[in-house]
Amino acid sequence: MNAGILGLGKYVPEKIVTNLDLEKILDTSDEWIRTRTGIQERRIAREDEHSSDMAYEAAKQALENAGVKPEEIGLILVATITPDRAFPSVACQLQERLGAVNAAAMDLSAACSGFIYALATAKLYVESNTYDYVLIVGVEKLSKITDWNDRNTAVLFGDGASAAVIGKVSEGRGILAFELGADGTGGKYLNMNDENFIYMNGREVFKFAVRQMGATALSVLEKAGLSKEDVDFLVPHQANIRIMEAARERLELSEDKLSKRIHKYGNTSSSSIGIALKDELDEGKIKDDDIVVLVGFGGGLTWGGAVIRWGK
Repeated sequence: MNAGILGLGKYVPEKIVTNLDLEKILDTSDEWIRTRTGIQERRIAREDEHSSDMAYEAAKQALENAGVKPEEIGLILVATITPDRAFPSVACQLQERLGAVNAAAMDLSAACSGFIYALATAKLYVESNTYDYVLIVGVEKLSKITDWNDRNTAVLFGDGASAAVIGKVSEGRGILAFELGADGTGGKYLNMNDENFIYMNGREVFKFAVRQMGATALSVLEKAGLSKEDVDFLVPHQANIRIMEAARERLELSEDKLSKRIHKYGNTSSSSIGIALKDELDEGKIKDDDIVVLVGFGGGLTWGGAVIRWGK
């Protein structure tokens, strides 16, 4: 039996920062940000609100949604580049707060591809019968590593968390295939600089993302024995509307089959795919037995994709 998603959860901070708010502190405009990125607003965590806090809220919701108790979780995987501290890991902090006393726990770092990396790892653990249930979380407090004086990056990022419980699902459903990749030679284009802020060469990252997102989506479909005609819904990493549209066009999908949540949250890195997926499910846009493609890219450079036949 395949592993699949049994339950989802998300959390975003209360504070909303709009493009108009950023106009007041940066040499930019709402129109410039909207037309080039698709972003209208983003959520920013309180100073005393950390990645572990946001992860906890999303994880609680995912467990409840799945009907799984914390003590039934065998492994907690947290994808993040913004842990509260170097150690203990966010996963260990989360294990304590949830009371997941039987779970192993570790963080993984794949930047914006983190949710896909965690999903693929969880699939392998579940299908090898190592663990019955794996809790995965993508969480970022990017506001703490954003240079708010840099107009090229300050307009892009937001904070948030998403979580999923992975376990065995009925025959034919679940995660049908995945693909992970990396190109360390591209790390110079997107990284944390010596001042501990996000640095990005926007032009190079854009070219990489447009090429890689579409290619990965097609490749992972082939691995699943499917074609682009089989796709019911595409949930890409919410980084830039133009990159997302390019992936949609490679799959020849109509606009209503593309998840577009970037206007509400900005780029929330490892949490973005899970947040978007949760929103689409809540609005009834994804139904049982739909073929859903998840695809993302991130610093490293990394990328990942997964094909899911939805349902338990």
